[in-house]
Amino acid sequence: MKLPTYPRTKPSGVEWLGDVPEQWETRQLKDVGTLRGGAGFPHEEQGVEHLELPFYKVGDLKASRDGRVMGTPEHTISKETAKKLRAAIIPPDSVVYAKIGAALLLNRRRVTLVHCCIDNNMTAYVPNKRRVLSEWAFYWLSTLDFGEFTNPGAVPSFSEGYQCILPILVPPLAEQRAIAAFLDKETGRLDRLVAKKRELIERLKEKRTALISRTVTRGLPPAAARAAGLPAKPPLKPSGIEWIGDIPRHWEVRKFSREVAIAEGQVDPEKEPYASMLLIGPEHVESCTGRLLQRATAADQAAESGKYLSREGDVIYSKIRPALRKLTIAPEDCLCSADMYPLRGRSRVGNRFLAWFFLSEEFSGWSILESDRVAMPKINRETLNELRMPVPPLPEQAAIAAYLDSETAKLDALVGKVEAAVERLQEYRTALITAAVTGKIDVRQAAV
Repeated sequence: MKLPTYPRTKPSGVEWLGDVPEQWETRQLKDVGTLRGGAGFPHEEQGVEHLELPFYKVGDLKASRDGRVMGTPEHTISKETAKKLRAAIIPPDSVVYAKIGAALLLNRRRVTLVHCCIDNNMTAYVPNKRRVLSEWAFYWLSTLDFGEFTNPGAVPSFSEGYQCILPILVPPLAEQRAIAAFLDKETGRLDRLVAKKRELIERLKEKRTALISRTVTRGLPPAAARAAGLPAKPPLKPSGIEWIGDIPRHWEVRKFSREVAIAEGQVDPEKEPYASMLLIGPEHVESCTGRLLQRATAADQAAESGKYLSREGDVIYSKIRPALRKLTIAPEDCLCSADMYPLRGRSRVGNRFLAWFFLSEEFSGWSILESDRVAMPKINRETLNELRMPVPPLPEQAAIAAYLDSETAKLDALVGKVEAAVERLQEYRTALITAAVTGKIDVRQAAV
């Protein structure tokens, strides 16, 4: 969409804004609205439902489907309590944003539900409706990088003094309305495109999971089996394991402890040669894919406590929160966190097949069920050793691993392309809003 520029402009008086349309004013937030702070949530009303006022905490700073309205908060408080706390009542159509901590960098969201209170990590901007429409205030504040205005320190903070003097461009009300209507339409269209692409990403990921699960419990699809010189449609038999179901008749069911070794004994990561070795923790591994996201040595990470020694090719599996499905294959001799197990197949189980089996829906379901038996979701060594798993012949395991390597790589490439398209759409959305509210494009006719 090619949009015109304004015919006449003037200096805004703000360096980073440059020139703006001639009929627009440059003001400060305090000139065309008021700022209202929040209050601490009262402990005595924790968990009390159906009180008069919704109470938004900074963690509620999320948008609903329209991208602007905050969802239903978890907490409510009474009007009497709000009065005691001197908590400001935030009117509808205020723009609410974080003012402290990491959440300060989140998008600002517009509250349009009912009167509410907010916590003391947030500020509400209440525009003067004779000068500024709430829709305009929302789009304007959504373009500002609050990080540029934060106070220095360990925890980012955004003082009321800084907030008051933030610049805001003020076009005539009719023009604000036209620009907001244009942005509503265009961002809505872009959001629908993004939603469709994210649905596609989810379907591709579901297909990936289903492919892994089907292959490690039933064998290769017919065409792939014939290409590998294996039976195309082998007869099935009951595995004797409820969560596995039937498996090919020529496969075995074996006890995990007999077929896979779990490394024991830890080494000191502050001593050589271990300090110079790659150290892998759960945070370094991408969920569900096995991809290693970053590399750093034990020394780089200032590791102190004992770590497991892993050989190249070992399966490194995170025993903490198994629902995340975090595992990878050691790319070299390395260390792994004590929250992970180095696993090594014995004579009947190949490591690559083991890794794919651990990424299956069936194993994940079993591990989640077993981990829920303890306070911290975790698969302990004893539980894992009692696992019974399907074991194909070694040549078939190798064929299954090679097939899944190839097919999941294709799906991952598709997901990557769609994710890149989503990122481009989001970048365009941001650029479009910024250009419209700073007067770099004239959208008045496009809004008609």
